[in-house]
Amino acid sequence: MRQTFRELIAYLKNPNLKEEESTNLIYKFSVFFKLLAICILTSFIIGPIFVIVEEIGWIDLNKHTMEELVKKLSKLQLTFFAVILAPVFEELIFRGPLKLFKNPKSFKIAFYILTLLFGFVHLSNFEITANVLLLSPLLVLPQILLGGYLGFIRIKLGLLWSILLHASYNGIFLCLSFIPDTIQ
Repeated sequence: MRQTFRELIAYLKNPNLKEEESTNLIYKFSVFFKLLAICILTSFIIGPIFVIVEEIGWIDLNKHTMEELVKKLSKLQLTFFAVILAPVFEELIFRGPLKLFKNPKSFKIAFYILTLLFGFVHLSNFEITANVLLLSPLLVLPQILLGGYLGFIRIKLGLLWSILLHASYNGIFLCLSFIPDTIQ
């Protein structure tokens, strides 16, 4: 996993169009699962920041769109939306076009812009207030980092792998959100 993490960090510092040469499916799944673990660990490391921001009273995370969707939709509908629909559309929009940028400089710019756009689109999950706007880079940091990770796997392994990683990530956190319901 360390090697994959090092490659990911190097890639995020200097994104390029170089695809993975290995066509071995076992190798690709190995990279996929290591990246999934990195995505989850990143979220758990960043998570306490949100607890602090909420405890200070700067943001009310109960006004997050996902909280409202959990109340309005059935678990099946929510799963379809978060695990299938959102990953497919978001990957097609934010990672799909990456291969169109053949020039290394334009690719790098497109990679960073699409990664940031992916993150900041998720600002729409919050009720927009002055605090949300001021804290916006922090609030969408998990999505910005995830966007970079998804861009990495999209270029290295292909668009279907980024969709699968995005869906798996969303699915894991959606399942975690269902745990309180099963305990009651």
